[in-house]
Amino acid sequence: MAVEFVQQRPPLKWCLIQNAFLQPARTLDARAYLKRRSIAVRVKNKAGMQAIWRQVEQMRASGVLGQLVRFGIAGGISSVVYSLVYLPLTAYVFPPRQAVAAVPFAFAVAVVVGFFLHSRWSFKGHAKEPGAGRHVKFVIVQGSGLALNAVITWIGTALLHLHPWIPLIPAVFLAAIVTFVLNRFWVFN
Repeated sequence: MAVEFVQQRPPLKWCLIQNAFLQPARTLDARAYLKRRSIAVRVKNKAGMQAIWRQVEQMRASGVLGQLVRFGIAGGISSVVYSLVYLPLTAYVFPPRQAVAAVPFAFAVAVVVGFFLHSRWSFKGHAKEPGAGRHVKFVIVQGSGLALNAVITWIGTALLHLHPWIPLIPAVFLAAIVTFVLNRFWVFN
């Protein structure tokens, strides 16, 4: 009676992980390796989340987190005001490729609203320089935001021929970041 030897192949799922010709003992090594790697990734992710949480706690303890939240709310209101002035001007007054002409008008209204919101709420009690000096600094910071908005709007509408509301999105977000940093460290210390 002849005995036939049939070569047994590893399961299909292990063929994806290792070469089909590896010894069965090495399959256990691959499993152990994958398990160790999975644990290491989880530990690394947990350490990263703990570092982020520590940073948030430091920001909260120093008052920056609350200030950032207030700035975001006040900036959101200013952005809505800006949009409520900008979009009708681009729809009814200025041609789409000249939408940049609407930026100064919209920005002027938003700056007035933003100054009162930021000085009386976002950065309340943080200004070391009272009076006209702070107002001048605030206008300079807002002027940099206006310039950034105008450049982004001009690139989007005049060069890329986008609809006037499309450049509004990156312009508002970039201007918010720039003006927060300048307001925090220069205008309202």
